[in-house]
Amino acid sequence: MARAKKKSSRKTRKPGLLSRLIGPPLGWMRRWLRRAVLLLAAIFVLGIAGYAVINPPTTPYILSEKMRLGEVDRAWVDLDEVAPIMARSIVAAEDANFCAHWGFDMRAIRAAIEDGGGRGASTLTQQVVKNVYLWHGRSWPRKALEAMITPAVELVWSKRRIVEVYLNVAEFDEGVFGIEAASRHYFGIGPEALSAVQAARLAALLPNPKERSASRPSAFVRKRAQSILDGAATIRADGRSACFED
Repeated sequence: MARAKKKSSRKTRKPGLLSRLIGPPLGWMRRWLRRAVLLLAAIFVLGIAGYAVINPPTTPYILSEKMRLGEVDRAWVDLDEVAPIMARSIVAAEDANFCAHWGFDMRAIRAAIEDGGGRGASTLTQQVVKNVYLWHGRSWPRKALEAMITPAVELVWSKRRIVEVYLNVAEFDEGVFGIEAASRHYFGIGPEALSAVQAARLAALLPNPKERSASRPSAFVRKRAQSILDGAATIRADGRSACFED
């Protein structure tokens, strides 16, 4: 009869509680890094897709101004309730080729480079991304994030939605945000009743609304508003407003 094997007197040492909880350091770090990346990606996707149909309740800049001033004047209004000339004026003033690009106007960028950076090249979409998702100020991290988010917004949002959101988050005076508040602040009327001249003057306030007035326009604002009036008529005539108009 075979001799029974003796049981080994040695006992396998089990890893300590701390080792079991932590695991190999590199593996633990990789797992958490992967989870963090997935979480950020989910937030990114939900943030882009969500605001395609949900109206942004506020923005980082509006929040900061509310903290500084104590309160701000803002009320959301659908684009259907805004005079069409207002949308054409803002596009003519800020991004005449809005319907022709995918978020970046390469011709405007080349012109800005040739001009030595003296002129802006941000499209309406880039400005929406900055206003809705990011912070104001010039910095490479913000510009890098803006460059990442802009194509996603163009992919998911309609052009009409981009214009609608822009008109509802843009600043038109200190503490005055959105076209609903701006129309009543300057002219005492709703945005649906804006005339072509009034719409052009509101568009002429940008990008320095705190230094300009639509109700008491300076010579510069009057001249710029006249140029915007002409531009709004031009983009309507040549079809460059078709992407955001019914």
